[in-house]
Amino acid sequence: MIRVRDLTVRYADQIALQEVSFDVRLGECLVMTGPSGCGKSTLVRVLTGLIPQVIPAEISGRVEVAGLDVTHLPTSETAQHVGVVFQNPRAHLFHLRVADEVAFGPYNLGLSSEEVEARVEWALEAVGLSDLPDQNPATLSGGQMQRLAIASALAMRPQVLVLDEPTASLDVPGTTSVINALARLRLEYDLTIVLIEHRLAEVRRLADHVLVLDEGRVVAAGAFETVLGDYDLLRRYGLRRPTEEPLMPWPELLMPDDEPSKAANPLLEFQHLSAGYNGHAAIHDINLRFYPGEFAALVGDNGAGKSTLALAAAGLIRPMSGRLLFNNGARPRPGLDIALLFQNPADQLFTDSVEEEIAFGPRNYRCFDPEWHQQTLANADLLSLRNRRPISLSVGQQQRTALASCLALRPRLVILDEPTLGQDWRHLQQLMESLLQLNRQGTPILLITHDYKLVYRYAQRVILMDAGRILLDGHINPAVQKQMPKLASFPRMTTADPVDQKTT
Repeated sequence: MIRVRDLTVRYADQIALQEVSFDVRLGECLVMTGPSGCGKSTLVRVLTGLIPQVIPAEISGRVEVAGLDVTHLPTSETAQHVGVVFQNPRAHLFHLRVADEVAFGPYNLGLSSEEVEARVEWALEAVGLSDLPDQNPATLSGGQMQRLAIASALAMRPQVLVLDEPTASLDVPGTTSVINALARLRLEYDLTIVLIEHRLAEVRRLADHVLVLDEGRVVAAGAFETVLGDYDLLRRYGLRRPTEEPLMPWPELLMPDDEPSKAANPLLEFQHLSAGYNGHAAIHDINLRFYPGEFAALVGDNGAGKSTLALAAAGLIRPMSGRLLFNNGARPRPGLDIALLFQNPADQLFTDSVEEEIAFGPRNYRCFDPEWHQQTLANADLLSLRNRRPISLSVGQQQRTALASCLALRPRLVILDEPTLGQDWRHLQQLMESLLQLNRQGTPILLITHDYKLVYRYAQRVILMDAGRILLDGHINPAVQKQMPKLASFPRMTTADPVDQKTT
């Protein structure tokens, strides 16, 4: 179904892929992984015909998908055989209703209204969005947008489906729903699937084979369990060890704290705060306090209100009722007092180089420190990319650039909204080590994520949201840790612990 031979791709003076060869047979699932910036997304663009038909690049070798030479076929024809879901789901969405978004592709195939409606209903149910057909996609959470983009691709019933990190922004129900849908598609339609993933445990039961890329080359290929059972390989390329624990909902993993914090002066306090969009509240009656030195995780399913709470905390949306107090009532200075990393890093990148991006805030506030600037670049592993345009980077590299631009100002509170997108485990550890250093100096960290491993390893406090309200404020349940030996054996970080860069 997919046959790639000696594929080399070059952007101007940069080689993105070098002599890549592999096969995927009908109905198989191939997982591609590797360090951030290794060439995975470039390979996606080749498989879907975007390179070289839309994105200019010098290409050599042969690429056949569903018996078609996609490097010479118009993308309008390729799209009828190959479906794709990119890392940034917003790039897919342009309709005003969820159902219209999913129906757009099938209608353009000339299908009957009855067939289109059946496909829309099935695709929305498959990804867990069947209750939102009339919702405006712009009002969805990041995870819900991801599922909508997947539903739009599924509705086309392609022969080959290529998904670039489809679970990165999904909660447990969303991940389970998507994986189940893909499994059914393989069984019922012999769908061939290519998955780009860093979260390998989630796709374990789908995968037949795995391809590991590094610096544009294939460094390992073979059966999923065989390749990813090689711990030396995982350490060498900063990959996660795919654990075998089943996904569990957050309420089963957490327990409330018996006593609230006795610290006297919170840095940030929500008092009965409600906030939302267009006159509709997305979070309701929030009462929270964040203290210096805390490392907290904010968790919950897609659409629970986590990003809205973060925007309210950063002062980017106004409360509809209640109050937000910073440092006993002072008005926070953007960036200097509260820094927010958005889900989509492209939303906060605008300069012509990585170097300028990270220096912009400190220079704007006249607090630029050359030594800290160099350290910030190094912590985010961006020294070799300092002269690159942010728009030319991979999503993972863009995410590191956006976070580094936040940390360059040494803010008093750091909020990260899903920082795992596009990140291999090694780079994620490096970023978290930077945060831990700030945390040890008294800077509170609020981490918004669906990532169990990240929460377990770093968070001292876990806040669970549901339907716009705080459901629980506590920590990981020790009883659950004992029932999940592989997770429990993974070393838990404290503010005094160093990060082991080789741990996977």
